[in-house]
Amino acid sequence: MDHPYQPLACNLYDYLEIACMRRYRLLIELTDGSNLEGQALTTETTANKEEYLHVLNASGTQRLRLDHLVAISALDERASFDRVLLNHHNC
Repeated sequence: MDHPYQPLACNLYDYLEIACMRRYRLLIELTDGSNLEGQALTTETTANKEEYLHVLNASGTQRLRLDHLVAISALDERASFDRVLLNHHNC
């Protein structure tokens, strides 16, 4: 069973939105210690207020719950950010 969802700090959503709008390739660090590379596609908020990032990689489209992300790093040469640590708490 999953833990209750913990929202991102409010100021960090912009990085995810920029990554999706510009379709950045990201290196995503997950809370289980693994890493994942993929192209940012979109974000999603479910009816029960859980939030997800959708990415495309060799395995297809993956849906990642935001509180399972530790950090994102933009891999594109002209990206507007490098590595961003994702803190989780209520706004």
